[in-house]
Amino acid sequence: MAGSSVDTSSVGAAPGYRPSATMPFAAEFQRQASRRRTQLALGFMVLLPLIILVAFQFNSDGDDENGRNEFASLVDLATSGGLNFTLFSIFVSASFLLVVVVALFCGDTVASEASWGSLRYLLSIPVPRARLLTVKLLVALAYSALALLLLAGTALLAGTLRYGWHPLRSQVAAELAPGEGLLRLLAVLGYLAVVLLAVAGLAFLLSVTTDAALGAVGGAVLLWILSSILDQITALGALRDFLPTHYSTAWLGLLSTPVQTDDVVRGAISAVSYATLFWGLAFWRFTRKDVTS
Repeated sequence: MAGSSVDTSSVGAAPGYRPSATMPFAAEFQRQASRRRTQLALGFMVLLPLIILVAFQFNSDGDDENGRNEFASLVDLATSGGLNFTLFSIFVSASFLLVVVVALFCGDTVASEASWGSLRYLLSIPVPRARLLTVKLLVALAYSALALLLLAGTALLAGTLRYGWHPLRSQVAAELAPGEGLLRLLAVLGYLAVVLLAVAGLAFLLSVTTDAALGAVGGAVLLWILSSILDQITALGALRDFLPTHYSTAWLGLLSTPVQTDDVVRGAISAVSYATLFWGLAFWRFTRKDVTS
């Protein structure tokens, strides 16, 4: 039965049945690509840098009205080259937008199948539960990484075409040559990808515990925001070090001169630990869950 926790790959298997041949990665990747939410999410990653670029263009004559505040100085940096424009796009997206996108891809994996009533039919094909979760998780992570690359790639291309290929500048470092600046940006993207694994793990865990995809996605985002708020409360002291969002901005150290990696290492360890814990709980829960939808 679909609701049973017995793995059909170990007992009563038909001749020639191979669990590893069920639900191939490529088929699931293509299936998710045809979904509207995937197309909209990836499309927005491409559209956002273009929107920012147009906004800068319209605002180019209104700098005096905005004043020389901190945000205005960031805008000045963003318009000084393609690398700087990419850094600005990442900066404005990292704390919320990327969190929502990753939560969407990972929180919608199992919960959407359950809400459609197709989950039990997938298990009765039969697809082993562990393989189903593994493939869906890998596909969700692949699309999350693709979204991050599309955002940065579009920003780099559009920014370079508009503002040119110039050294990377920031408020925490000396001017970096374009080649070194590009490497620093790649390092920033790599660290953000690792940090977002904690979001992916939390959303994936919620996805296997509920039949409401919106609840899984929204729950992961709300808990991440709650962690960010708690991290601002200095009265918590050392307890803040254990929050998943405590090192979420440590990527700024990768732009400093010299490079500061202490918090980057701590943040990577924290994110991987949280992700491993959440994924472990998700697999443990799903392999014992009575699937009726």
